[in-house]
Amino acid sequence: MAHLPKTTRGVTVHPAAEDPAAPTGSGFWVIGAVLVLLMLSSSVPSALYVLYQEKWDLSSATITVVFALYAVTVLAGLLLFGSLSDTLGRRPVLAAGLVLAIVSMGLFAGARGLGWLLAARAVQGLAVGLATGAMGAGLLELAPRARPALGAQVNSAGPTVGIGLGGLGAGLLVQYGPAPTVLSYLLLIGAFAVTLIGVARMRESAPGAARRGGFALSPHRISVPAPVRGRFAVLVLTIVAVWSVGGFYLSLGPHLALSLLQSANYLVGGATVALLAGAATTAQLLLGRAEALRTAVIGLCGLLAGLALVLAALGLGSATVFLIGTTVLGAGWGAAFLGSFRALSALADPAHRGELTAAVYVFAYLAMSVPAVLAGLLTTVHGLHRTSVGFMAAVAAVCAVALLVTLRLAARTRAEGSTA
Repeated sequence: MAHLPKTTRGVTVHPAAEDPAAPTGSGFWVIGAVLVLLMLSSSVPSALYVLYQEKWDLSSATITVVFALYAVTVLAGLLLFGSLSDTLGRRPVLAAGLVLAIVSMGLFAGARGLGWLLAARAVQGLAVGLATGAMGAGLLELAPRARPALGAQVNSAGPTVGIGLGGLGAGLLVQYGPAPTVLSYLLLIGAFAVTLIGVARMRESAPGAARRGGFALSPHRISVPAPVRGRFAVLVLTIVAVWSVGGFYLSLGPHLALSLLQSANYLVGGATVALLAGAATTAQLLLGRAEALRTAVIGLCGLLAGLALVLAALGLGSATVFLIGTTVLGAGWGAAFLGSFRALSALADPAHRGELTAAVYVFAYLAMSVPAVLAGLLTTVHGLHRTSVGFMAAVAAVCAVALLVTLRLAARTRAEGSTA
């Protein structure tokens, strides 16, 4: 008898999760570790940007270009190979992404100037773009049978955990450890090597991948099924708001924190990123069992409140208000991302889960890169303070629109449920 996919707590679960012979157990946590490590490695340079600026006399605009190159190459990987794991399998795609990540860490560790940074960021972005669809789909497929919603939770919490650990860990090593621009990357090479062994030992979870066989590395288009495009458009607006904030904090946030706190301690920049991501992770843990759209609405309200506090901090020049605002902003970020990702994951059918997950991250990385580059360019004309004020106000407007359309979607969903 053919198995049909079932839906639990709004998350579509492939029948493999119910099959005793299906890949379960450690494979889920291996993929979770890969996700955290890739996001951790992406935030480590953020804690080092101030040091790179001083060492090689780089402008804020140049730093945002370095940051944006990462996002652009993530997008290239997603657009070219985002659904590759649906046909080739999760394991080989994850393994290829990890090998590229190791190469990028080696380039960072040996960096001697701007060109090295650009090359390292480009390879790193390609690694993340290649692995993203496989990670997102694999976590949904390998979620424990007793907790099927855990896949979506780890998908949304993994990036914030990784970003927070990367910012704080790199900040500590930069301020207090030897060889600050080398040690972080050497440690990550070791961690990626260990997870590569774990991926090699996993069982495949992609539906039909083992039967297809062959190795055909060719671009795959990313699309959203027509019946769900309306819901996708509403939910992805929240993703845009969330990752616009993330992109700003990962590129210019450490510099802004050092300015407001009037500090020369490099740990301050990394700790600011960690504060944002830590608050996001906490919110995701607290709201992990809440209904998806309700969680997204709570998160958007938190984003608006946090943005208002950060704007107040910039107006007052208050470091205390800035830190409080960053905490509130992070909590809103985590809840909004969790709610919207869970709702989006429910739209995916098993055979195209990697493709739809990749489509979500295309919008996420566009939102992370384009506004950050614009902000970096504007800092050369208007300065960091005025640019930050304009950026926060613009993101607040996006959040307000996202909140309005999400509330309407939630009301329509409840009405459809009551008449079903």
